[in-house]
Amino acid sequence: MIKLSLIIPVFNRPQEVVELLDSLTKQSNKNFDVIIVEDGSSEKCEQIIPKYADQLNIKYFFKDNSGPGQSRNYGAERADGDYFIFFDSDVIVPENYIEIVNLELADKPCDAFGGPDAAHPSFTPIQKAINYSMTSFFTTGGIRGASNSMEKFHPRSFNMGISRQVFETTKGFSEMRFGEDIDFSLRIMAAGFSTRLFNDAFVYHKRRNNFRTFYKQVNNSGVARINLFKRHPGSLKLVHLLPAIFVLGEIFLILMALFFSAWFLLPLGALALLIFIDASLRNSSIRVGAISVIASFEQLTAYGLGFLKATWKRIILGQDEFHNFKRNFYK
Repeated sequence: MIKLSLIIPVFNRPQEVVELLDSLTKQSNKNFDVIIVEDGSSEKCEQIIPKYADQLNIKYFFKDNSGPGQSRNYGAERADGDYFIFFDSDVIVPENYIEIVNLELADKPCDAFGGPDAAHPSFTPIQKAINYSMTSFFTTGGIRGASNSMEKFHPRSFNMGISRQVFETTKGFSEMRFGEDIDFSLRIMAAGFSTRLFNDAFVYHKRRNNFRTFYKQVNNSGVARINLFKRHPGSLKLVHLLPAIFVLGEIFLILMALFFSAWFLLPLGALALLIFIDASLRNSSIRVGAISVIASFEQLTAYGLGFLKATWKRIILGQDEFHNFKRNFYK
């Protein structure tokens, strides 16, 4: 039987760890261990761990802050499993997740895999709207774990599994602070390992709970895409250009509306209506549909601006790798 080690980096989010560990105690298949890596947090979750000692095979480590990628490597180096599964601390795991992963690996083995994410019924309307903006085909092209994706599937670290051999061969995540999971996926593929999407192995992913921190997260993602392009020149696809094109078109249409006619805003209105209808139907909520319009426009704008800024600084000016909002990323 395949043994899984679940590796979870944590930074100042003890309450999220409680929800995640609660969900792991409900797994129908118990053949896994849990490794919590506290990445230099000031708000530690150490006192929470003993409460789960009777229900989970769990280990806790505290280390100096170095970012999520290096913390995942730290956990993997101390893991006993045949496969390592990386979760973000802000996920909730459905009770049949481990069972599904075992069935998938037994049916069709692979070296690396990942699953989609979804919004839990308990999420706030803003969290559901943010989840929509990050998973909808209309806003991301379905690149975050969907069968109708516009690009080849790359496992992402909120829900990502690799074999021990993959980790030992690739040496794990790089030092990148943002985009490190895509960088890892690209290096896994370049090394000749197989990757696969497990459609049914989804997690509930909270992400950010307000628009301010969501903007910072997505803006950094836009910057990271150009940083990834500089490391992996063949990784940039048409779908990654769409938010930047949206931003330029958005600015053009607004200027035309201001100086000529409000009719120029019609394309933006049509997109907003499309998102509203789709998000309302998917969430069975008009309120979530309305908030999803805000989240989707912010997602496209923030990513596009980060992408354009990084294009200017890294490609035009030839500057070194950078990212925005490092120190106040969670505030």
